[in-house]
Amino acid sequence: MNGPLADIRVLETGTLLAGPFCGQLLGDFGAEVIKLEDPGKGDPMRQWGREKPHGQSLWWPVVARNKKSVTCNLRTAEGQNLVRRLVEHSDVLLENFRPGTLERWGLSYEELSAINPRLILVRVTGYGQTGPYSPRAGFGSIGEAMGGLRYVTGEADRAPSRSGISIGDSLAATYAAFGTLAALHARERTGRGQVVDSAIYEAVLAMMESLIPEWGVAGYRRERTGPILPNVAPSNVYPTADGSDVLIAANQDTVFRRLAEVMDRADLPADARYATHGARGENQAELDEIIAEWTRTVPSAKLLGLLHEAGVPAGGIYTAADILADPHVRARQAVITVDHPELGPVPMQNVAPRLSSTPGGVSWPGPALGAHNDEVYRGLLGLADTDLSDLSDLGVI
Repeated sequence: MNGPLADIRVLETGTLLAGPFCGQLLGDFGAEVIKLEDPGKGDPMRQWGREKPHGQSLWWPVVARNKKSVTCNLRTAEGQNLVRRLVEHSDVLLENFRPGTLERWGLSYEELSAINPRLILVRVTGYGQTGPYSPRAGFGSIGEAMGGLRYVTGEADRAPSRSGISIGDSLAATYAAFGTLAALHARERTGRGQVVDSAIYEAVLAMMESLIPEWGVAGYRRERTGPILPNVAPSNVYPTADGSDVLIAANQDTVFRRLAEVMDRADLPADARYATHGARGENQAELDEIIAEWTRTVPSAKLLGLLHEAGVPAGGIYTAADILADPHVRARQAVITVDHPELGPVPMQNVAPRLSSTPGGVSWPGPALGAHNDEVYRGLLGLADTDLSDLSDLGVI
């Protein structure tokens, strides 16, 4: 596949999501991603997910798309030597083991950069490579809690909730991919690689807007507020006549006036309680109830039509079925269908963002375990049949 990263080779040694999603992002834009998997069982993501038609994960075709699968037991001296040989031909090594694991295997950055000074080592962990918590096991959910996201997610009268997706892992992976691109750019000037250290809790923390200065400067602690942001009104989920919910975001003064016109309530923007953004925030609950009384009388399709025509941001709350049926999603090909040798046509989200001249793309879904052993070990490293046979007998590949 052509793409802006088509000249970059990535060795992916991580498992599950935090590392592999970074590899997916790089592969989406053309990088050659060689995924090293444990012989016999491979990445646990091959088995994760609720629905498993034909015994196969529906998550794996997405997170491993565009990647080449090569088996390699990293816990053996022979497997570690294969990594060293592959590093000679690679630009990036991506991993998400606990800190110290690569070092125990003789694959520290110092040792690998001695083999290839241009190598970029991308490390995704729960707490980062340094600090007192770095040795701890760290899953995405723990990073979401430590980074502040869990505390502010959910309803005020209930325990903190989660978002419904593995957002902590995905954020750390996204920042890792961004860091990889920055390191590749820096390498053009310096000629040398470096370490990219992406911690899950720090990736979450980086998204927490003004939460820290609000507490540090003003002594204000954000709390769980359900579907609203405090003092930002109107911006909420409102009921409709046919039982659906619709999101309306009309907190800007000019937009609120347009909403009031649709409601036939010209009195609202003239009322001191609702005339400004600050005033609407102070009277948020009362204003939301006024709007809800109106939306309850209008079917959702008609309501959305009125709001869109008036230039008021609004939308439905989509399920997967809604996404697949939406004409805008179809027109922009935000969802594509990729042929899988066993599952058949598999719909999945397309590559984002879109580049006008060098776009990314999906060439194939997650591959079978070891599908590219010959291509990589014979073609790239030049191993002979006897070498491959011996490595297989030893359980290395």
